[in-house]
Amino acid sequence: MENVKKSYTNVAAKWAVIYVITSIVITYAFQFLNVDQASPAKYLSYIPFIAFLLLTQKEYKDQLGGFLTFGQGFMSGFMYSVFGGIILAVFIYIYLGILSPQILEQSLTSQHDKFVEQGMSEDQIKNATEMGKKYGAILGAVATLFIIPIFGAIVALIGAAVFKKEPSILDIEQNAGSYTDPSV
Repeated sequence: MENVKKSYTNVAAKWAVIYVITSIVITYAFQFLNVDQASPAKYLSYIPFIAFLLLTQKEYKDQLGGFLTFGQGFMSGFMYSVFGGIILAVFIYIYLGILSPQILEQSLTSQHDKFVEQGMSEDQIKNATEMGKKYGAILGAVATLFIIPIFGAIVALIGAAVFKKEPSILDIEQNAGSYTDPSV
């Protein structure tokens, strides 16, 4: 019987896809319910992200027989956030650029009001608005591509500390035939 190296990649990719699907549903629910983009309700989308990251780490720990090093826990959670960030960035670009460009327009209108409050000149506001119309979808995607993995790294560190359980010498001796170190 051959030992199969267990990889966190499949687990991370699975939960990332589930997270993105959930995010799409939340995005359209907020749009359908006409929730203001500046509303604190937008922070509800962090809950599934955190929950699925922790589920990624938990499932990977279960695949490893209940043992997980800090590094394995961190990498499984971080890769989830990288995969999720990439897929979500593609969705954000399509969403803002093609599917719902009116959301980008609403955001630019909101930004216009903030620029006026900051005392920017009309030329500066006009230039910023034109840049937003031209590059808003790509900037949203790029921001997502960087912000999700950074936030994910922080949450993955916390989750790795919670789920960490390295096998003791006793565990290794008792399960000599069943425990395989995935880093080998």
